[in-house]
Amino acid sequence: MNRSNAEALWRVASDLAREAAKVSRGSGVAPPNLPPLLFFTDPARTPEPWTVAARLPVGSGVVYRHFGAPDARDTALRLREATRKRDGLLLIGRDAELAEAVEADGVHLPEARIGEAPDLAARRPDWRITAAFHALTALPPLTGIDALIVSPVFEAGGASASKPSLGLQRFGAVVRDVPVPVYALGGIKASNAAGLIGSGACGIAGVGSIREAFGP
Repeated sequence: MNRSNAEALWRVASDLAREAAKVSRGSGVAPPNLPPLLFFTDPARTPEPWTVAARLPVGSGVVYRHFGAPDARDTALRLREATRKRDGLLLIGRDAELAEAVEADGVHLPEARIGEAPDLAARRPDWRITAAFHALTALPPLTGIDALIVSPVFEAGGASASKPSLGLQRFGAVVRDVPVPVYALGGIKASNAAGLIGSGACGIAGVGSIREAFGP
């Protein structure tokens, strides 16, 4: 574990969560039960995501994206075990059947499938449902969505490498327009995370930076 980077990311994530909770209380709306830090898995960049999940701070979250991997169920079960030991949240990317099979806490929807959220929320009111948004089109209806993951804030790798980064000013403007809590994702690391303070984000999401900070 890279302790200094891990501490920096967790500190900023916790600060963002506290500030978002203050805004929610001030508006008279109870803040949703969401973790400050979300670790997004990726088959190429996080080949053994359960090792990272086992080292995350207590109360963190994991979004497992299997992209059709043949061992998806086994990996999801290992992540479920790791997150339970850390009192953490487990969301399954786009696969509601797998989420039910491993007793996950909910699902994460790609932007193109945000419209599925109302039916999922009605069927599973106990789940938390998040969704991706890249701010390249108009904001879709967010009925049933508990939180939005907006990316890429900074220049990012993986699937977001080809997308233009929003930058802090544009990201802050998006947050102000979104009626649900927003996580920042994309290129966030210990050296730039503090720039998100005051943006309105409710927490940090990441792939490579979280693996590097909290991995073995």
